[in-house]
Amino acid sequence: MEIVLQVVHVIAVIAIIALVLLQQGKGADAGAAFGGGNSAGLFGASGSANFLSRATAIAATVFFCTSLALTWMSNRTARSAGVVESAPTVPAAPAGGAAEQVPSAPAGEVPK
Repeated sequence: MEIVLQVVHVIAVIAIIALVLLQQGKGADAGAAFGGGNSAGLFGASGSANFLSRATAIAATVFFCTSLALTWMSNRTARSAGVVESAPTVPAAPAGGAAEQVPSAPAGEVPK
C-alpha cells in the first residue's frame, strides 16, 4: 500500500511541475512588462478557470492527500521507544562478590 502511495505521490509531483510550467501568468503580455497593462486586468478577477488551472488544483489535492497518508503510515509503523526507554540498564549489584568490591573504612575510624 505504501509503495502505491509513493508512486501516486511522485506522479502528482511531476504533474504539478509540468502543469505549472505550461501555464501562462496573468501579466505575461509584453505590454504588461512595460507598464501597458491595466491593474484591474492584471490583479482583478480572471473569470472561469481553464483546464490547466483545474488540473493543477486536482494534482495539488492528490499531492496533499498522499503526503498526509504517507506521514500517517510512517508514524504508525515506526513506533520507536524514547530516549529513556532505549537507554541501557546498569545492574544494581554484580552477582557474587559484591561485598568484596566495595571499599570500607576500618572499624573505629571515621573518614574526615
